[in-house]
Amino acid sequence: MDQIRILIADDHPLFRDGLRALLESVPDMQVIGEVATGNEVMAQAKALQPDVILMDIKMPGLNGIEATRRILQASPHIRILVITMFEDDESVFAAIRAGARGYLLKGAVQEETLRAIRAVASGEAIFGPAIAERLMHYFGSTRPMGKSGPAQFFSELTDREYEILALLAQRKSNAEIAAHLVLSPKTVRNHVSNILSKLQVADRTEAMRAAWTAGLGQGDGDR
Repeated sequence: MDQIRILIADDHPLFRDGLRALLESVPDMQVIGEVATGNEVMAQAKALQPDVILMDIKMPGLNGIEATRRILQASPHIRILVITMFEDDESVFAAIRAGARGYLLKGAVQEETLRAIRAVASGEAIFGPAIAERLMHYFGSTRPMGKSGPAQFFSELTDREYEILALLAQRKSNAEIAAHLVLSPKTVRNHVSNILSKLQVADRTEAMRAAWTAGLGQGDGDR
């Protein structure tokens, strides 16, 4: 059985020690490195190419969210699981938008931590119970506009851009979107380009995945 190669990024030595001891107690996980700052995790992620990074948010220098974004730009195959004390909406949404595959609060029971690491390593997205409840509360809204429900996840988008993102999440082409909204294809292309830039994603496929994470495009029969 291949081991999950894990890099731990946290500025608290005692927490790192406890986490390492837990991971070394199971046969399918291997700790290949430990770092205490955002700059260090970027350097070690590049050098070691771990399967999973366990990422704290608040670290000296570069914070964990920005480190996550930069690491995934260079190595999109690396899976990042945020493990932090912060459970506010801004931190949760920012981490997910940066590309984190999971979000777990410190203090989670050992079994939950191990389950989350295995899930993230296998390509799943996973959240601790408290975070999942928060996401369900916000993403469960059916209101298409405004700054609640899924729209809060994309607060930097204009109403029109959000509307187009919702149609992208339904796998609609630019031509279909143009016809649906009675816009020119060029206008739609410009809006899509702006959406990709604001969401900091490489292409429309990544934008669609971000939309699906936020609950857009679900239940429409196109997924």
